[in-house]
Amino acid sequence: MNARKFIAVNSREALKLVRIELGADAVILSNRKVAEGVEIVALAGSELAHLSETRVPASKSKMERGEPKPRLSAQALNQAATLGAKVLDANARRGEATPENINPDNEQQKLLSELKSMQQQMQEQMASMAWTSMQQQDPKRSGLLRDLINVGFSPVLSRLLLEKMPGDADINWVSRILAHNLRVATAQEDVVVRGGMYALVGPTGVGKTTTTAKLAARAVVRYGADKVALVTTDSYRVGAYEQLRIYGQILGVSVHAVRDTNDLKLTLSGLKHKHLVLIDTMGVGQRDSRVAEQAQMFDTVGVRRLLLLNATSAGGTLDDVVKMYGGAGIIGCIPTKLDEAVTLGTVLDVVARHKLTMHYITSGQRVPEDLHEVNLEYILHRTFKEIGKQAVFALQEMEFPAFMSGVSGAANARGQYAL
Repeated sequence: MNARKFIAVNSREALKLVRIELGADAVILSNRKVAEGVEIVALAGSELAHLSETRVPASKSKMERGEPKPRLSAQALNQAATLGAKVLDANARRGEATPENINPDNEQQKLLSELKSMQQQMQEQMASMAWTSMQQQDPKRSGLLRDLINVGFSPVLSRLLLEKMPGDADINWVSRILAHNLRVATAQEDVVVRGGMYALVGPTGVGKTTTTAKLAARAVVRYGADKVALVTTDSYRVGAYEQLRIYGQILGVSVHAVRDTNDLKLTLSGLKHKHLVLIDTMGVGQRDSRVAEQAQMFDTVGVRRLLLLNATSAGGTLDDVVKMYGGAGIIGCIPTKLDEAVTLGTVLDVVARHKLTMHYITSGQRVPEDLHEVNLEYILHRTFKEIGKQAVFALQEMEFPAFMSGVSGAANARGQYAL
């Protein structure tokens, strides 16, 4: 890259030199004050063609094989030239302006905005070219990347797996790596076996009441009804207590309703002799202020929490749920509604990213049949068995480069995974 430096007494004179030497399509790379006046580093529009060299992981590039270097498209060059002209014009206006008709701070912000916009567009163009090149040079690996995204895994995790993938890898390698990064509660950590007091929390409709009954039924079978108790803090939803009371009658366990922290503390003190106390909670959206109030209440009385994650939810929603409901009191999660989810990659991605421990999974409304211990082999098999099937929302071959170019800025999130 042959960037050139221009120094003049002021911005206006420096920009004149840029236009004379590099032309109107020059791109400004930096602009700063120096002892001699103003220093501008600029790049000719034609030089942008040399910025397109790409690197394909674990595969020889075209350059290494002696083939011609890939070049930016004419469309990309035209966009860069247009942006370069805009930046030059912005600088010229800034240099010609007087204190009476311009705010220097505003003009500087406009200039920075133009530069950032240019950088983003160039990065997207180059990323799109890189993934197109990968598809041509290594169709097997690019196919795996597309499959991962189509079964629900985020582009960030999918690309991270691709970078670590050996040349002879296949979907079985991906499954082994994912299994290594998904945490499952051990027999000693099982809440039913371990006993104690646990609250099931999560948004509305995630299946808290039904899952509470399923866990209670599992404990009743093992320890007897007199060793289990149910509590509800849901005083908002009509019929919430009644639904739990019916489950309690079927299982033969006591059911208690509480209104606030003091009421909960008093109730739990009377249930200390129980092996397992499960607390059903009201469902509120993760952005609701009552989420924090609920967490504070359980922290005050020393109750640990299990977060329920709806496997049918979008990745962004699940990520937000974990962030808002999370905290030191969360000991793990229970993915729910697996029977309704078309793909499981999304919920597994969120579990891996936030390093949550999966205690159970649920896949239906039946009590207690539809509560299952976590079998990673089965879950991953279920996740990848949809690969290759045509779906309306699946990325197709021609759409893939454009999609990947739009996520090039997500690299900072990679550190969240422990691959």
